[in-house]
Amino acid sequence: MKKLTVSFLALMLIATITVKAQVSFAAKGGLNMSNLYGDELTDKNVKFGFNIGVAADYEFQPDMAIQTGLFFSSKGAKVTREYNNVSGEFKQNLNYLQLPVHFAYKYEVMPATRLVFHAGPYIAYGVGGKSEITSGSVSITNDKVFGDEDYQYKPFDAGLGLGVGAELGQFLLDLGWDMGLVNISRIDDGNIKNQNAYLSIGYRFN
Repeated sequence: MKKLTVSFLALMLIATITVKAQVSFAAKGGLNMSNLYGDELTDKNVKFGFNIGVAADYEFQPDMAIQTGLFFSSKGAKVTREYNNVSGEFKQNLNYLQLPVHFAYKYEVMPATRLVFHAGPYIAYGVGGKSEITSGSVSITNDKVFGDEDYQYKPFDAGLGLGVGAELGQFLLDLGWDMGLVNISRIDDGNIKNQNAYLSIGYRFN
């Protein structure tokens, strides 16, 4: 009987949380400013890309939520190197499908306007891209950036992200940063990870 009572109370608690929770969906997109970092990488040039996708916000308390979604995110790096007194630019576009799971705290500054502070992990999988080497008028392009070769990258990535945003009625604004924790290099003893800052805007449907 005691176990039955505890189970009933647990079910009632779950049902209450579910009823109180508000789930909303939004379309979001914006600008990426990315680079690769690691032991052998010292170039700090930023490569511009973009992000676009669908976001979900599970608000289980008036000021707290779980935020997730699925995004197409263009990352990579732009590196300048000099070989035998010849300068060249090495540009890599690494395209990912990315799924973040962030805890968010929302602070109301005025009616229908809230600041949003969020942080949490993400996972991502490489779905394509290209690398390009340019020196003077000569350009060499490779469309296979993910694979098993030494010059390619591992497709799986994961890391941590944090950001601050705003809810302005139905409109959303977000500024954040993702730091990769997975070594994506195929080279023995290589150490290369993703890092990306982003600015996005969105529209919430409900």
